[in-house]
Amino acid sequence: MRLSDFILTNLEPILQEWEDFARTVKTSRPVMDSTGLRNHAEYVIRTAALDMRKDQDEDQQIAKSQGLGPRETGESAAETHAETRFAAGFSLEQMISEYRALRSSVLRLWLRDLATNQAQQVADVIRFDEAIDQALAESVATYGRAVETTRTTVLGVLGHDLRSPLSSVLIGGDLIRRNKEASERVRQYADQVYSSAVRASRMVDDLLDLARCNVGLGLAMNLETNDLANVCSKIVNEVHSAHPETELLIELRSTEMIGAFDPHRVEQVISNLIVNAIRHGDADRPIRVTLERADSMAVLEITNYGDPIPREAIPDIFGPNARFSNLASRAQGRQDGLGLGLYIASEIVKGHRGQISVRSAERTGTTFRVELPGF
Repeated sequence: MRLSDFILTNLEPILQEWEDFARTVKTSRPVMDSTGLRNHAEYVIRTAALDMRKDQDEDQQIAKSQGLGPRETGESAAETHAETRFAAGFSLEQMISEYRALRSSVLRLWLRDLATNQAQQVADVIRFDEAIDQALAESVATYGRAVETTRTTVLGVLGHDLRSPLSSVLIGGDLIRRNKEASERVRQYADQVYSSAVRASRMVDDLLDLARCNVGLGLAMNLETNDLANVCSKIVNEVHSAHPETELLIELRSTEMIGAFDPHRVEQVISNLIVNAIRHGDADRPIRVTLERADSMAVLEITNYGDPIPREAIPDIFGPNARFSNLASRAQGRQDGLGLGLYIASEIVKGHRGQISVRSAERTGTTFRVELPGF
């Protein structure tokens, strides 16, 4: 019996083996019944068997073995299976293991009663593997999208829901710390509460920015005509007030730089880059901030000295996952944020149609360079 015929004729024992394996998978959710464990398995297996009966050339077979076969017009059984397994608490590895067990079970059951020639056996095994590879590719891709959608939704909801109570804490803390009738001790506590709420508010803003970038919306830019030199001086003074132990040297090579940009977002870029330089730089050496105009571009450079950035870390340094790297763990002092500063700075610069880059060497230090057009 050909493998496709065997599968369609023996669906029940194959499904029972699928169910038995799925029952061994441990998740944090309640144990499912037989229907839940089998899920869309019958449709996945039936689709694979029917696909094996179709005529295919060698290129089509290779494409399917790589998970690049033609997709159904609607949602495939493999895609639906991935979504339900994700909802049931299966990890990606556990879901993949189901397909491996299915492949093994079908071939073992088939070969046990087989009585056909060897060449036909090999051809059928290849076709079955290709069909399962295609189903697996669809399931993995859909599972990944489900994970990303859930993560983005959680980030957005978390950020949105935290904003209102934080605003109340900020307002209350600010009122108490300014109250001259309160005791000095009370005002000190209120100042600590206010400072902590400011840091938490920045984290919430980072969460919301990350969520917007993840769903492809990008960061909103409210452009207005402003003087970048004034904005830069203001932020340098604010950061220095927060880090008085750090020597900050600013050089404005153009005293007036008028252009259309979002002052709040550009303040974020400058602040994030300077704070990053403080965390990763040599505390005994100054941080240099320079601003100049070059070919209608505003060019901002922030340089710190100390250990250079490893060459292999530079390509991903502006990515959202760079905060998990060994480089992030080398930062000095307390981490008040989520480690998203460079990523958000990069997204803001992109929103201004500009460019951000970094160069790093032990002798010349680490320099982050931002170029913004329209100046």
